[in-house]
Amino acid sequence: MAQLKACSPSSSIPVTAPSLHTTAITLHSFSLTLEPPVSSALEGKDFVIQRGVSLKLKLQCLRTYAFAFPFIFVFFWVLKVSWVSVLHLVGVKNKCWCQETSRAVTGAGIRDCGVGHFVFIKAAARSDTEVVSETVKGGLRGKLNKVVLAYSGGLDTSVIVPWLRENYGCEVVCFTADVGQGIKELDGLEQKAKASGACQLVVKDLKEEFVKDYIFPCLRAGAVYERKYLLGTSMARPVIAKVLLLESLAYRSFLVVISLLALVQPWLMLPKKLELMPFLMGVQEKEMIRQVRFELTFFALNPKLNVVAPWREWDITGREDAIEYAKKHNIPVPVTKKSIYSRDRNLWHLSHEGDILEDPANEPKKDMYMMSVDPEDAPDQAEYVEIGIEAGLPISVNGKRLSPASLLAELNEIGGRHGIGRIDMVENRLVGMKSRGVYETPGGTILFAAARELEFLTLDRETIQVKDSLALKYAELVYAGRWFDPLRESMDAFMQKITETTTGSVTLKLYKGSVTVTSRTSPFSLYRQDISSFESSQIYDQADAAGFIRLYGLPMRVRAMLEQGI
Repeated sequence: MAQLKACSPSSSIPVTAPSLHTTAITLHSFSLTLEPPVSSALEGKDFVIQRGVSLKLKLQCLRTYAFAFPFIFVFFWVLKVSWVSVLHLVGVKNKCWCQETSRAVTGAGIRDCGVGHFVFIKAAARSDTEVVSETVKGGLRGKLNKVVLAYSGGLDTSVIVPWLRENYGCEVVCFTADVGQGIKELDGLEQKAKASGACQLVVKDLKEEFVKDYIFPCLRAGAVYERKYLLGTSMARPVIAKVLLLESLAYRSFLVVISLLALVQPWLMLPKKLELMPFLMGVQEKEMIRQVRFELTFFALNPKLNVVAPWREWDITGREDAIEYAKKHNIPVPVTKKSIYSRDRNLWHLSHEGDILEDPANEPKKDMYMMSVDPEDAPDQAEYVEIGIEAGLPISVNGKRLSPASLLAELNEIGGRHGIGRIDMVENRLVGMKSRGVYETPGGTILFAAARELEFLTLDRETIQVKDSLALKYAELVYAGRWFDPLRESMDAFMQKITETTTGSVTLKLYKGSVTVTSRTSPFSLYRQDISSFESSQIYDQADAAGFIRLYGLPMRVRAMLEQGI
C-alpha cells in the first residue's frame, strides 16, 4: 500500500490506497489518481502535501503524461536524490482536476494558479522512521532533527528561535561564538536562549583564533575598506561560520540557521538547484551582506551544502514587527521602538547602525558609545604607548609580550579611555546601497598607526606602493565575504613575504582622540642618517643631481619640444 500523509488545516491525515495499480487520494474534495507504474514505484514511501516549498509540482491530466513517469523516476534514481519530485507536470486544466473552490483546497496545501490549482508533493525516501510533515498556515511541522542557530541574543536571532520551533517543529541548539563581545554580552545568554525556546546554548571561545588568524593578517595587509572602515564585522564572519559548520557536524543537524538562512547538511541530500535568489531579493539589503559572508564561507569549506530559506512565509517587515513578535512570545530583547540601534561587537570593534544614524546629517549621541569616552572628556594628560612588532604582527605592549587577544584587549582599554578610534562614515554596501555606520575601534586604530609607521621605515618605495594597491583589493575581498577565496590567500602569502623585515617598535602619543607617532626603531631600517643628513656625505654627491634630473625629466622635455615646434 502507498502510505500518504495529507495535510488538513489542523492535522495530518494518513490515507491508505486500496490498490497498487490505481492509487486514489481524496483531500477536501480534491481527487488525485496515480496510475501504473507510478503507484507501484511509490509503494512504501511517505509523502507530504505542502505549500510554498521549492519544486512546485503542477497536476495535469495523467492520461496525457503518464508515459513520462518511468523516465522521471529513473532520472532521479540515477542521481540518488533522496528527496525527489514525484510529479513535475506542466499546466493545469480545470476540467481534469480540482473543481472545488480555492478556499476548500488551500487548507490542504493546494493553491490557485490562475487557471486551476496545483499541488506540491515530495517523496521522503528515507531509511529512518522520521517523516517530514506538512506545511500549513503555521509552517512546516514535524521532526527535522536538531537545528543549529548562530545566536547572538539580539533581536533577529531571539525571534527566529520560537519561529523555528513554531514552523519546523524542531529542537533548536543555539551556538554563540565568543569573539570578544564582552562579559555583559554573554551574561545571561543561556537563560535568554532557553527562554526563547532553545534546548541548549553552546558557547565557543574563539578570541585567540579570531585575532591571530583573521585580524592580524588584515592588519599586516593594511586592509582598510573605503579609507576608513577597519573591517571589524567582516573579519568576524568567516571564523564564526567555520566553527558553526564544525558544530553542526558534531550535532548532525539537518539545518544550520544564520539569521534568515538555513544551511542543509549534505546527508539530507536535497536537490542541488534551490531557489535562493528570489528569497534574497526579499531580504533587506542591509541584511544581505551578512548572509553573503556566511554563505561564501560555507561554500568554500563544503561545496556540497545546499542553502534554503526557512523564512519564505515570514511576514515581519521590519524591526518594529520583530519587536512585536518577540513581545507576543515573551522574548526579552535589548531594544525598544523609541531607541533602536543595531550593534555588532567583537574584540576588534563595536559598530552602531540604525535609529538617528540613518540620517547622515544627525550627530551621534554621546551616550551611544560604549568602548570609548568622548574625546572632550578624555584625560588632560597624554599617554605614551609602545607597540612591539615582529614580521608585521604585533607582539608586545610597553615591552610586555602578550597573546594576540590579550594584546588587543589591553590596547582597547588604553585607547578607549583616551577617546581613540571613533569612525563615522557613509560606506558603499556590497549590493550598491549606501549605509551610514559609526564604529569604535580603539585598539585597532593604535595598531594600524604603529604598523604603517614601521613599514615606512623598513619597506622601499615600490614595495609600499604595490602593497597599498593590493591592500585595497584585499579589503574588498574581506568585506565581500571572500575570506577563503584563493585570491585573498595568495595575497596573504605576498603580504607575509614582504613584511618579513617589518620588525621593531613604535611609540605613539594618545591624547583626546588623536594618535601621534613619536618614535620608531627597527634593526631592518632602510633609513640611514649618514645618507639622509643635510651634512656633507661621501655616499651622496650633490653634483650627481644634475645628470639624474636631466634624464628623469627627459619625457617632459620631449613633450614640451613637440608642443613648441622645436
